Amino acid sequence: MATHRFTPTAYHNVIGSLPPALHIADGDTVITETIDAAGYDKEGIQQASGPNPMNGPIFVEGAERGDSLKVEILGMVPTRDTGFTRSVVAANVVDPEDVRTLPPSDKAIWQIDRTALTARLSEPVAGLESFVLPLSPMIGCFGVAPSLGQAISTATSGEFGGNMDYRLLGPGTTIWFPVSAPGALFFLGDCHAVQGDGEIVGTGIETTFEVTVRLSVEKKKIVWPRGETADDIFTVGNARPLDQALQHATSEMLRWLTSDYGLDKTAASHLLGQVVRYDVGNVFDPAYTMACRVSKAWLARR
Repeated sequence: MATHRFTPTAYHNVIGSLPPALHIADGDTVITETIDAAGYDKEGIQQASGPNPMNGPIFVEGAERGDSLKVEILGMVPTRDTGFTRSVVAANVVDPEDVRTLPPSDKAIWQIDRTALTARLSEPVAGLESFVLPLSPMIGCFGVAPSLGQAISTATSGEFGGNMDYRLLGPGTTIWFPVSAPGALFFLGDCHAVQGDGEIVGTGIETTFEVTVRLSVEKKKIVWPRGETADDIFTVGNARPLDQALQHATSEMLRWLTSDYGLDKTAASHLLGQVVRYDVGNVFDPAYTMACRVSKAWLARR
């Protein structure tokens, strides 16, 4: 299995069946540098327009429709000393009568300490003078080409992945995407240094990273993305309204528990009914993201 250092010559604001920028073998590792959600690189030079320009696509040999693409996020290293966020929560996360009271949402700059692995506001806000965050890197937008030759904006998400903005999609996490096109056609971009649940200001701390992933083909059909951390398994649903995203994620978890863990739907329902955790990936993008998460400790105790 080889390691490829991939330097993009073009970036994409859609996920789709585009000409591959790189061909790799099943199980190969790719190291690449991303630009931020507005298209600026590690030197602060704009290389593309937003939203969320992505590297790729990467063609993985042997991947066919009906397979799964396994993506192991092996590492994320920040490559810039600044990031940006919006400054005020989005109108859709507060009561309608409170929208008119929100101040204008400006661009806020954050200083990133790449040695201490922390971030702080460049211009402190009253009450947050000592507000320092540990970095918790994540990939905001990644996935594979959708079905039927579609090209879908990086502003949103679907079964194929896309702009999910789920904070657990960082180093040490493995995620599987359903393959709909030959070679899977894998894209990634839009990395965040930190982000809370829901991406409720419309951004994480948007910056640039060197990202290392290993891409492998599994001959297994899934419907929605599945993921695994050291402690949990999770499934992801992307849709609007939010309850539909929850339904997609829960249905995929039921499929996983019955196909791989030997539970029937009654047993899986008892388990989920008492131990499931739901995480909000984002409630800002055109499609919302919900994750259905189960601790591996409960699966080991069965």
